[in-house]
Amino acid sequence: SLPITISTLPPQPSKMTFTITTVPTAPIEGQKTGTSGLRKKVTVFQSKHYLHNWVQSLFSALPAASLAGSTLAVGGDGRYFNDKAIRIIARIAAANGVKTLLVGHNGILCTPAISAVIRARKILGGIILTASHNPGGPTEDFGIKYNGDNGGPAQESLTDMIYENTKSISSFKIAGASDADEDDPFAAVDLAQIGDTTFGDFT
Repeated sequence: SLPITISTLPPQPSKMTFTITTVPTAPIEGQKTGTSGLRKKVTVFQSKHYLHNWVQSLFSALPAASLAGSTLAVGGDGRYFNDKAIRIIARIAAANGVKTLLVGHNGILCTPAISAVIRARKILGGIILTASHNPGGPTEDFGIKYNGDNGGPAQESLTDMIYENTKSISSFKIAGASDADEDDPFAAVDLAQIGDTTFGDFT
């Protein structure tokens, strides 16, 4: 098992651990992903397991050997649901073997910035939460996309694999709290504060 560090979060006073749970799910229609990602209404992304399914399908499409112990950048353009989506992504990333997340301050990290971070840090890739020029808000648009290790948009072969995975997914893995009342083991972290938080070995 591996530790995970969320890089913009403040140090915590005690070692925190989390468990990994496999949650049954079923395919959800309409998750066709292009090189510009997946865009839907916020309410769609908020529906049960919609975001979870897509993120797990992404991780299942990436080579397991590359994913294990990897570093990813995560952030968005600050539109509605950005912070909640980051927390869901962090939990699924941890459960799938990602070691470190580089999260934008307040969860904000636009597409050019994530591309620059990927190239400068030489990391596996980045998950970007944006619907580009589309309007944002509780009843407006949200989006998610993946950029690869060159900082550019995912290859079509990868987006096709993500889509195929969304059509056959039967479960996703997610990190849960092992010693706290919160379901989210990362609930105590504050995206508004800059720093590192390390969660000990998976338990």
